Order: sequence, then C-alpha cells, then structure tokens
Amino acid sequence: MEHIQQKFVEVGGLNLHVAELGPIRYDADLLCAAATATVIVFLHGFPEIWYSWRHQMVGVANAGYRAIAPDFRGYGLSQIPAEPEKTNFIDLVDDLLGILDHYKIKKAFIVGKDFGAQVGYSFELLHPDRVLGVVTLGVPYVPDALSAQLYSSLPEGFYIKRWMIPGIAEADFGRFKVETVVKRIYILFARDVVPIANENQQILDLVNSSAKLPQWFTKHDLKVYAKLYKRSGFTTPLQVPYRARPVDLGTTVPKVSAPALLLMGDKDYFFKFPGIEQYLAGGVKQFVPNLNVTFISKGTHFVQEQFPAQVNKLIIKFLKKHT
Repeated sequence: MEHIQQKFVEVGGLNLHVAELGPIRYDADLLCAAATATVIVFLHGFPEIWYSWRHQMVGVANAGYRAIAPDFRGYGLSQIPAEPEKTNFIDLVDDLLGILDHYKIKKAFIVGKDFGAQVGYSFELLHPDRVLGVVTLGVPYVPDALSAQLYSSLPEGFYIKRWMIPGIAEADFGRFKVETVVKRIYILFARDVVPIANENQQILDLVNSSAKLPQWFTKHDLKVYAKLYKRSGFTTPLQVPYRARPVDLGTTVPKVSAPALLLMGDKDYFFKFPGIEQYLAGGVKQFVPNLNVTFISKGTHFVQEQFPAQVNKLIIKFLKKHT
C-alpha cells in the first residue's frame, strides 16, 4: 500500500489524480517491467474514491500487472470542473481515454465498481479496440431503457429518485459533518435491502446515530474518505452518477464484445432491485455474450473491501485467462 504512487495527469483541461502500482518486482528490471506489463484500470463508484481499490491494486501488482486507479473528475484529489452540474457520463469516458493516451497504453483491462461499471462498459462500446476485458463488481451491464424500467417500479422514497433531484441530497447531507455522511452511506449501502425512505424521512436517517461501521471498514479508512470528500464536496459526486446523462450509444442496444466478468455479493442490495435476479439469470447475456457471473457468499455492495483476497483471486484468474 505504501508503494502506491500518486500522480496527476492533465486531461481535457483538468488535473486528474491517478494512483499507480506495479508490477511488483525485486530486481533491476522494474522500470522495464512497468513499461511492458498488462495494465488494469480500476474505476470507483460512489461514495468511493481510488482508495477503495487499495487491496486490488496490491493484488494485481504482485501478480505481475500494472494497476492504475484514477479519481473521477470532481472526486478525491482530481480537479473539480468549473461547472460540475454539467458533467455527464461521456466526460468520464473521455477522461479515461485521455488517461490511456497520456500513458500510451494501447489496451487495458477495465475493472469497474458501482457506476464505474457503467463508465467501463460505455468505454468498451465506444472504444472496443482499447479493451482487453471488463470486470464489474456489484453492477452488470444494464441498457438505459432497462434501467428506467427498474427504477420506475420503485417508490418516491427510493434513494436514487430522491438524489436525482437537485437540492434534496444536499439538504440531507448538509445536516451532518462530512465524515458522518460517508459513514452513514457506507453503512446503508453495506446492507442487503434497497434504501427506501418514508415520505417524511430523509435517506441518511435510515441509519441511526448509534450504527457501527462494517468491521472490514476501519476508522482509518473512514478518515481517508472523509478527508478527500471534505476537499471535493459532493456536488460532482451527486451529479455523476445520479443526475448525469448516460452515454448516447444510439437507438439500437449494442453488444459488448470483450470477455467480461461480474462479481456480485449475494447480500448486495443491488441484487434486490426488481428484476435484477431474473436479468442476471439469462437476459444480460443477450447484451454481454461473453459474460461469466460469480456470486460471492455473504458479499455486500463493497465486496472488494469486504473480501479482498477472494475478489483478488477471481480477478487475477480472469486476467490470466484473457491475457
């Protein structure tokens, strides 16, 4: 962990933070190995930052790969855009392309968590020649039309419906210190139920003040997150993913050609969304024909932090199969 390098890359007029590691070697050819190693790009979700991939970066680097984990624009240490409320998913896809071009990386594996999965799949569909394979955690490829159907069946108190409306989440979050906001969201999203508030209840009030963090998320981890969210604020993180336009992929739903792997905790609240279990049982393969789905027992939405050794083993097995 202490060997992870923190760098900045200028893309589209913004300084984007990129964490780098690997491959880990103990000889004089380290620089040569880094230049030739297969690259794995890790894309975080919300309320995460690059740090959520700390265990996986070490894991793949020890296996001989080069790990790159950016903070999306407006997240973590990356520069906040001048008009964050105008940020859309295509901006994140273009940022990823700019990062690969900066490092002269012709092809890479993409690993995405939560909405990072949406960015990763959109990138593959727009730039298939740059992608060796796609791994997603917690969220499969879901076409926009199907996403709308999933959300439409959920009530007004569904957290995404609430946070899509400017001002709602800001008022909710603004009642607490940043550290408390991150803590409550982590606790909320680590549960195995879809977060839905009552009519006169705020989303963060679904977690009471005495609730404890999951044992795999330490006080130190919380402080790391809180420090960076104090810096970035929540304006861009609420815009993307909750209010941003999806990438325009045309009127026909395209198919993902790259080999793909979905790691899903069987206690992940996303798995409880209406229709998701049935979709994963068969429907998803019409859009991602080369997809394998692996369920992780007792895994939550943060399975990569909860069971890092198991997740690392599954990711590395996929990488070796397709390298």
